[in-house]
Amino acid sequence: MSILHKVKRPSSITVGQFFQHNQQSLKLKLVGTDAGMGRKIQEPSINRPGLALSGFFDYFAYKRVQVIGNSELAYLEGLDSASRTRRFKALCGWDIPCLVVARGRIVPEELAAIANESNICVFQTSMVTMKFINLATMRLDWSFSPTTTAHGSMVDVQGIGVLVVGPSGSGKSESVIGLLQRGASLVADDAVRLRLNEDREVVGTSPDITRSKIEVRGLGILDVARLFGVGSVRLSKRLDLIVHLRVGVELHELERVGADLRTEDMLGLPIPSVDLPVAPGRDISGLIELAALNFKLKAFGYDSAADFNESLLKKMADDQLG
Repeated sequence: MSILHKVKRPSSITVGQFFQHNQQSLKLKLVGTDAGMGRKIQEPSINRPGLALSGFFDYFAYKRVQVIGNSELAYLEGLDSASRTRRFKALCGWDIPCLVVARGRIVPEELAAIANESNICVFQTSMVTMKFINLATMRLDWSFSPTTTAHGSMVDVQGIGVLVVGPSGSGKSESVIGLLQRGASLVADDAVRLRLNEDREVVGTSPDITRSKIEVRGLGILDVARLFGVGSVRLSKRLDLIVHLRVGVELHELERVGADLRTEDMLGLPIPSVDLPVAPGRDISGLIELAALNFKLKAFGYDSAADFNESLLKKMADDQLG
């Protein structure tokens, strides 16, 4: 049974979504009409329309956010009024998503009026043009990256992002409570949103409505931040390890030495995974913590299973040599 919902790959986002998600980080301020908030940004990149303002529209990247900096404004200011109006009307005649004016500059009133008439949102940012372009590109990459939702609970165990999955009633939430009591931090419970970021990492977050909440049978929904403190909740975490809780399996069916590294495909990336059998008397929280610490040990270059195999082979070779 798959733990994932269908992978979603956005083909576009609206200008309204771009503004809402990045208003603070990109220091955006709406200075024109809001009628263009429904326009679509179809490419996760930025374009400077210098050539378009000069009348050259071949290969014009009109599907991108258009950024006007000092160079474009200086060019427009150097034109006579009629030419300036004609060039700007030609630019706004294309189905561009929106205009962003950098460095806190202001678009001349007659040009702003043309954008308003064309239902194109004009934003102002105090950021330097290239700094805005670099940061906005990363933010757009994030918005366009593939996403999915996993059934399970995600925790940060001593810096290791662990996704705990298993069938209903296997004790996922109870195990997470035990980890929280050991100092772990909750990322998400029941539904974990996973996204592939620009650094080729799978990052887990929680839906807003269930953030810092966990459901435990018999107790209902608990507020982790209030029970364990705000340090017990993380807004997001890179996924490093998947732990499957197995119910009703024989112990001999599972890996004992751990010499073979098993991975699972998660948004195109191989994520290490382990199986833990659930049985009365087993400290599942402690075993999950051990699995996370063992993963961290491997990240530092030490593999206990490989070291054991190497020592065993050496002893066998020594015994054969007498």
